[in-house]
Amino acid sequence: MGIFAKIQRHFAQKHLTDPHYQFLFDEHAYPNEYVSFDCETTSLDVKEAEIISIGAVKIRGNQIMTSESFYVLVKPEGMMEARNVTIHGLRPKDLSHGLPIEQALQQFLAFVGGRPVVGYFLEYDVAMVNKFMKPMLGIHLPNRQIEVSALYYQQEMRQKYYDMVVDLRMASMINKLKIPDLPRHDALNDAINVAMMFLALQGQSQHK
Repeated sequence: MGIFAKIQRHFAQKHLTDPHYQFLFDEHAYPNEYVSFDCETTSLDVKEAEIISIGAVKIRGNQIMTSESFYVLVKPEGMMEARNVTIHGLRPKDLSHGLPIEQALQQFLAFVGGRPVVGYFLEYDVAMVNKFMKPMLGIHLPNRQIEVSALYYQQEMRQKYYDMVVDLRMASMINKLKIPDLPRHDALNDAINVAMMFLALQGQSQHK
């Protein structure tokens, strides 16, 4: 971890408003473990969007622990955009018994612990978590973040000329990595897809 990241984590730890969540800073408690996660939301605008589902799965060593997966539906406070319903398939009535976002995040954070988080275009998902986490705990998600599209890009560029274009669409990455493609736009399936990509990229880098 770089010095800037360490400073950020130290700053966050000092501003944590609920000491119960100190476990978020203990990465060493989970050696060689990660959590892949994904959020489905009511829109792609972070300022307006609400989280409607969170899916996550633990990665331990070179195994995806599907038996230790996490999935929760969240009841949004506002209206969902109709065009988004066609993407994730979650209708208002599907979410009528969902958890309040605070309760959903409490469960999600307990599942993640201090493990690094892995994702595909993770910046958006983390921004959505931060949007609701900051009012709850006074901090943003402090966990180390690993972006699979960045890992994939770095690996591809080692094999290409500097001016080549790298296709970072999830479907293209999955096809190139030769891994199964679970139905997408489901938070848990997307989290498992990302976990498979992460392990495939790790495996390829170890054989170079």
